[in-house]
Amino acid sequence: MATKSLPSGSRARQSGDTATLPGARAVARHVRISPMKARRVVDLVRGLPAQEALTVLKFAPQAASETVYKVLASAVANAENNERLDPDSLLVRAAYVDEGPTLKRFRPRAQGRAYRIRKRTCHITIEVESVVVGGRRGGGKATQAKAGSKAAPAKAASKAAPTKAAPATEADEDETPTTAAPARTAAKKATKAAGTKANAEERTE
Repeated sequence: MATKSLPSGSRARQSGDTATLPGARAVARHVRISPMKARRVVDLVRGLPAQEALTVLKFAPQAASETVYKVLASAVANAENNERLDPDSLLVRAAYVDEGPTLKRFRPRAQGRAYRIRKRTCHITIEVESVVVGGRRGGGKATQAKAGSKAAPAKAASKAAPTKAAPATEADEDETPTTAAPARTAAKKATKAAGTKANAEERTE
């Protein structure tokens, strides 16, 4: 199994209108599996995240899943060790199977005839790329704007909180005289009653 890394390097290169994200690839050549059987397995993981694709291949019942698993693991290792990329941010960008040389054998049959046996081989190629780098570059300002828009209502609510609480304190101040008013009126009535009694006693004397 021969493994190769993409020539793009650790940085994304831009050619014309298309930008190439950093990534790596791995190639397994002359695998003793027919191309049709290998393509059935490769089609399961194309476009999936690398870690999820490894899980799918681990439990796939096809015989070719073991070889495709090794190729994908090699591509992830190339991206991690050669390009310094995060394995959790990798996506299976491309996965394809090419037909290799066919080994021809013959089996003897009745009446001196010979039937041909074709032992087919294939070349499996898997390419992975880092998708988090593109998301950060493209959406840095947008995420900051969203964060600012979320923080603005919180600040407005914190500023509006004292204004809402102010009428409540004023109402409390207004309520205190009303609660003290009956006590004052009772005290005035008591003083008036005492005064009238004192005047009546003086008149009788």
